[in-house]
Amino acid sequence: MKELILAVVALVAVSAHTRGPDPRAIIQRSVAVYDKDWNASPDYDYFERDRTAEGIKTYDVRMILGSPYYRLVEINGRPLSPADRQRAQQKFDDAVSQRRSESQPQRAQRLAQYEKDRKRDHLLIAQLTAAFDFKLRGEQRVDGHDTYEFQATPKPGYQPPNFEAQVLKGMVGRLWIEKQTCQWVKVEARVIHPVTIEGFLARVEPGTRFELENIPVAPGVWLAKHFSMASRSKILFLFAHRTQEDDTYFGYRPASAAK
Repeated sequence: MKELILAVVALVAVSAHTRGPDPRAIIQRSVAVYDKDWNASPDYDYFERDRTAEGIKTYDVRMILGSPYYRLVEINGRPLSPADRQRAQQKFDDAVSQRRSESQPQRAQRLAQYEKDRKRDHLLIAQLTAAFDFKLRGEQRVDGHDTYEFQATPKPGYQPPNFEAQVLKGMVGRLWIEKQTCQWVKVEARVIHPVTIEGFLARVEPGTRFELENIPVAPGVWLAKHFSMASRSKILFLFAHRTQEDDTYFGYRPASAAK
């Protein structure tokens, strides 16, 4: 009897191992981890490098009394001239002084706008799990991290919470989740068929895509390393419109200036 029990236990253990990870549990845990990181992001200053058709600008982004301030430090990879650096520093000092002397309603309005922008950006990422069904494709090493790779396809019956999230109905994507921490290492999504934006005379066209890459910046905290987006749309369903964004983030450190 003892041998039979041990054999059954061993069989159950092998069966559990061969079933592999539970995709739904991984996705649910990853969402909770992402939300924790999103809540922690205002606690950090960082550098942001923005690439546009006009060139490359790098900013030292610092939290000042509850919202960020972008101080220009480089243009096309070159530090500012002494005169431009002095002007940028003066603008920073003026901003600190202004925020310290603002009235309570002025401060509340500034913080409300900052939180509105944060929630808008967070919603689009967070909606990925509501808009897509995820299938585990396998395991892959990405940027030095062991990850689970998921394929995302549109979920039938998905109802976007606002017009900005409507584009997700026409997208497919991939998501790479770090195996040990369930952090989002990389997210990709692209439009595969046109999506009409309800309430607007506009349609998002195939070719629209975005990509997000995250990195660890402190124990248990991962924040953005790179974000890129290219959008193609037709305004009034006739006039083509294209936008492109490519931002890199680095030099994270605890926010300390002008709190």
